[in-house]
Amino acid sequence: MKRELLFALTAVLILSLLAGCSQSVDDKKIVVGASPTPHAKILEAAKEILAEKGYELEIKEFTDYVQPNLTLDSGDLDANYFQHRPYLDDFNKKHKTKLVSIAAIHYEPFGIYPGKTKSLADLSDGAQIAVPNDTTNEARALLLLEAQGLIKVDPDAGLDATAKDITENPKNIKIMELEAAQLARSLPDVDMAVINGNYALQADLNAAEDALALEEENSPMETFANIIAVREGEEDSEKLKALVEALKSDKVKDYMEKEFKGAVVPVD
Repeated sequence: MKRELLFALTAVLILSLLAGCSQSVDDKKIVVGASPTPHAKILEAAKEILAEKGYELEIKEFTDYVQPNLTLDSGDLDANYFQHRPYLDDFNKKHKTKLVSIAAIHYEPFGIYPGKTKSLADLSDGAQIAVPNDTTNEARALLLLEAQGLIKVDPDAGLDATAKDITENPKNIKIMELEAAQLARSLPDVDMAVINGNYALQADLNAAEDALALEEENSPMETFANIIAVREGEEDSEKLKALVEALKSDKVKDYMEKEFKGAVVPVD
């Protein structure tokens, strides 16, 4: 009986030690989901800083705007970095998830890029303009078109606006609602496209150099800054705080400015 009790206590002790070791390793590893460009590249620039603090950063790349949040919610990521706050709020509402922002890192200006038509002045009656079809980003695109005097959008629609909320359209522009990842590829087939910053960069388009028009930085920067999202209740995690500190470091900010030349703007 004593021998069996001793074996049982020994097994419990070993399992406890193994669990403690596993937890210790997990506390030093940060798994972040991100879009390939610019988010994953920015995270790469933060790796050395985190390593100096004893953290290992693992980056998992995603090419869409849905899986990074679902994977975070399921517990397979510690954080993700690809979206702005309005998109996250809308995602939580639609998918019943509880994800929160712990920091705003950078801003990517939306741009109108030329396709078959090379200038805004040359847009003909019935021209086709492609926009992202996801909530908040479509509204953002329509507001940029409105700022250029091309359409008017119902102000009551806010960030839920879609093509159905256009109230004036003097050029009879046809709004083509496409998945954000397809916008750059659509340029040969449409007159213009309003493209998210990360997908523009992936297509070797630079907002500061190639866009016909950009959002005004002052108003949307705070609203549409790209954030670090985590599960609700994990906001005070030490390793996630270290991640934010690394991304907000002068070294990483300098990298953003030099690498992306105005297409990615660090947020203080």
